[in-house]
Amino acid sequence: MLRFLPLKLGRLYRCLKLLLVLGLSVILLMNTHNLFASFQKNELTDRRFINLNKCPACFGTSWCRKFMNGQVSFETWGRLRFLDVFNVKNVYFAQYGEPREGTRRVVLKRLGSNQELAEIDQKICKRATGRPRCDLIQAMYKTEFARINGDVRLLTPGVVEGWSDLVHCPSQRLLDRVVRRYAETKDSGSFLLKNLKDTERMQLLMTLAFNPEPLVLQSFPSDEGWPFAKYLGACGRMVAVNYVGEELWSFYNAPWEKRVDLARQLMDIAEQLTNNDFDFALYLLDVSFDNFAVGPRDGKVIIVDAENVLVADKRQIKQDKPENYDVWYESRFEECDREACLSFSKEALCSRVTVDHNYYAVCQNLLSQYATWRGTTGGLLHDPPAHIAKDGQLEALLDECTKPKKRYGRFQAAKELREYLTRLSAAQYDK
Repeated sequence: MLRFLPLKLGRLYRCLKLLLVLGLSVILLMNTHNLFASFQKNELTDRRFINLNKCPACFGTSWCRKFMNGQVSFETWGRLRFLDVFNVKNVYFAQYGEPREGTRRVVLKRLGSNQELAEIDQKICKRATGRPRCDLIQAMYKTEFARINGDVRLLTPGVVEGWSDLVHCPSQRLLDRVVRRYAETKDSGSFLLKNLKDTERMQLLMTLAFNPEPLVLQSFPSDEGWPFAKYLGACGRMVAVNYVGEELWSFYNAPWEKRVDLARQLMDIAEQLTNNDFDFALYLLDVSFDNFAVGPRDGKVIIVDAENVLVADKRQIKQDKPENYDVWYESRFEECDREACLSFSKEALCSRVTVDHNYYAVCQNLLSQYATWRGTTGGLLHDPPAHIAKDGQLEALLDECTKPKKRYGRFQAAKELREYLTRLSAAQYDK
């Protein structure tokens, strides 16, 4: 009887596939009028669609002229509104055109699901009026986002600490950097809050509290060598970032040589974010194959989802000298029944100078046998060539980087793994 099981499963799969196609066909027929209308209209010029009408309870206005002029338009599937039910994260692909430069692909983000955006509106209303619904614009002026007004010279840690991962333990140096590099103002370059307009100040604080990803991209820009997607601008509650390329997951079954190069870059990113000349440690709290992308031309790995990045100021830690600040911190490996889960202590990340979190996150969730994603296991470096598998060094380094047996073993394993992958990559190019 067991021999017939694959046949039955195959038939079931084909039936489900047929039902899905039929279901989509019915939806298309029911939405024929809306379908044609969607292709004829550029909804990105609609103030309500991009939530420009909700400003200053929004993420910025620097790209509004481009949106209103029709320079930004959805790509084919993005125009079909009935497909939004599948787009829970509200991430869209679009084309952006300049008269002299032609068009290029960009990514548009609402920075949250429809439910999350509705919840932030309700919170603003409740804080201002005690009711879940209200005039959002008037309510903004009665919240903490407006209380930090032009009379306040600096954005200080005591005001915003804990609002989001970016400012879970902010130093004054970090906040000055965030304000100075804020891109949603014409007068950027100053760390003084009083140089921002009231609406700009509220938009900055709203972004910091709801989803600080734009501020991470602005504060640690790709133009300066940071491994993040380039921030372009915002209009209402629609943020535009540079399109990097296909997500890392697309390379899961790429040729071995390509996967080795990608793994090397991932370890280099872990090192750069942990140890850099600026003494800011940027810890990745959400590491999965979907949060990285690969450039089509240069093959460069870039972080494309930076919402959950905790920034610790090592200079401040050394100055404050909290308990055990100079004791190396080892992240603890824990078995997990979910995909892409990590074990970490934010308090430890904020109070130690030497931390192995980024090495642990990349090794466990992307490279090693413990990496699980979309029902697969084995990580990016699965199924190595016979001579590498026989050698055993790669497997040993990945195991020690993920689940160390020695005290401080992950630090050394990460260093040796970077060197090992670099040698493998170099050997491939020499062939």
